[in-house]
Amino acid sequence: MAYLLQQLANAVPLAALYAALAFGYAVAFGVTKRPDITYGALFAFSGQILLLFTDFGYNKLWLVLPAALALGAAASLVYAMGAGVWIGRSVMLPLVRQSSNTVIVAALGVTIVLMETARLASDTRSLWLSPFLNGHVVFWQSDGFEVVLTEMQLINTALMCSFVAIGAVILKRTSWGRAWRAVTDDPKAAELCGVSAVSVFLTAYAAAVLMATLCGILSTAYYGTMDFGAGLMFGLKVLMVAAVGGYSDPLKSAGGAAGLGLVETLWTAYGPFLWRDFVVFSLLVLLLVLSRRERVIP
Repeated sequence: MAYLLQQLANAVPLAALYAALAFGYAVAFGVTKRPDITYGALFAFSGQILLLFTDFGYNKLWLVLPAALALGAAASLVYAMGAGVWIGRSVMLPLVRQSSNTVIVAALGVTIVLMETARLASDTRSLWLSPFLNGHVVFWQSDGFEVVLTEMQLINTALMCSFVAIGAVILKRTSWGRAWRAVTDDPKAAELCGVSAVSVFLTAYAAAVLMATLCGILSTAYYGTMDFGAGLMFGLKVLMVAAVGGYSDPLKSAGGAAGLGLVETLWTAYGPFLWRDFVVFSLLVLLLVLSRRERVIP
C-alpha cells in the first residue's frame, strides 16, 4: 500500500507537466487545425538553452548557481520565445492560410533545425545542472516507509497547475478568450464580426510557445538535463498526449493528459520499463482510433 501511495505521489508532477503541455498545445491547435510537432521541439529547445547559458554563466562568468540559473532561464525565454514567435508568424501562418497539409512537413523541418542548433551550440556535450531544492517533504509514514516528494517536484507541480488555471480563466472569462473561441470555430465568420483572425492566431501561438518554454525550463531544472533528440520525441508525444482529452477544449485536453501521466507512472512502477513507451504510444493510438469521427466534406 505504501509503495502504491508513493507511485501515486510520483505521478502528480508528471501529470501536471503533461496537463500544462497539452493545454498549451490545444490552444495552438485551435488556430492551426493541424498536427504540429514544433511545440514539443520548442519545449526541449528551451531546456537545452537553459543548460547552455547556465553552464556558460557558472563556468565562464564564475556566477553563483542561482545567478547562473537566472541567466539561463532569461536566455531560454528570449531564445525560445523569439524562435516560437518567428515560426508562428513566418512559417505556420502562411502555410495554414494557403496550404494546410504542408504544416506537418514544415514542422518536421523546424524541429530538426532546433535540435541541431542546440546540439552544435553545445558541441554535442551532454550538460547537467547541479542538484538543488532536492529536500524531501514527507506526506505519509508507516513502518519505516515514507511517501515523499522533493521540494522541486512540489514547486513544479504548483507552477504548472497555476499555468493551466490562469490559461483556463483567460479563455473562459476574457474578451480574448471569446475571440479565440470564435476563430477556432470559424475564422472567416469571426473576421466578418470584426475579430482579427491573424492577430488571434499569432497571440495564441505565442501563448502556447510561452507555456512550452516555461515547462521546458521547469522540467530541465528538475531532471537536470535535456537530451538533443528530445525535441522529436516530445513533439510526437505531446501531439498524441493532448489528443486524449480532445483538442476542442484545452482544459479537457489537460485533464486527459494528466490521466495519461498517471497511467505511465503506474506502468513504470509495475510493468517492464523497456516496454513503457511502446505501451503508452499504443494506448494513445488506440484512443485516437476509437475517438475518431467521420466528417462529411462538402
